[in-house]
Amino acid sequence: MNAASPAQTTSAVPRHVAIIMDGNRRWARAKRLPAIEGHRRGIVALREVTRAARDAGVEILTVYGFSTENWKRDKTEISLLLDLCVYFARSELTELCRNNVRVRIIGHYEALPGASREALDRLVAQTADNTGLRLNLAVNYSARSELRDAISALARDVASGTLEPADVNEQRISSYLYTSDVPDPDLLIRPGGEARLSNFLLFQVAETELYLSDVFWPDFGHADFMRALEDYARRIAMRDGSA
Repeated sequence: MNAASPAQTTSAVPRHVAIIMDGNRRWARAKRLPAIEGHRRGIVALREVTRAARDAGVEILTVYGFSTENWKRDKTEISLLLDLCVYFARSELTELCRNNVRVRIIGHYEALPGASREALDRLVAQTADNTGLRLNLAVNYSARSELRDAISALARDVASGTLEPADVNEQRISSYLYTSDVPDPDLLIRPGGEARLSNFLLFQVAETELYLSDVFWPDFGHADFMRALEDYARRIAMRDGSA
């Protein structure tokens, strides 16, 4: 018997899906295009996958948009990426509102240049009243920096006496993370053929199901996303002894 589709088995739909959007530059290189074309096509893929997640009943989608390691890239590419950040925030607003998507930014995006930061702030503000899928954009994000910030805040609270050392447990640590108001991801998807976490949500994905794909992110569409959900549903059914 085939595993039930997530669309048919509501209990098997992951509540929170995280995605490492990998392979943009390799996609562009394979097509002999500038790297920025891969990033532009990646925006189209994000639009399609966001729709697919909403239609499947996923509540939260967290995507790795710009890591702190990206600052090591060529300055021209970084500049174009930041311009693309502004373009995304402006061009996708209507689509996101039409689909009732609420956007939140995680990471130190305040360190971005003014135009990028302001565009993201407007995107968050203008989608704040939407009540459907929540889209977390990890921008200038590093899981190690997130953990450092959490530990620093915990240490300050312990030093001030507002928190007892004995009260520091996994749940308490989680409450100091950037994702403190959402559950940990049920499923982490990594397209692009690589098999590493790349400093993304290291604390949160301790018990997360992983789905790896050889498809570069710009080509990762609705069908690929649904295959990931079907794989998740099959594994959950096997783990629960219902398959």
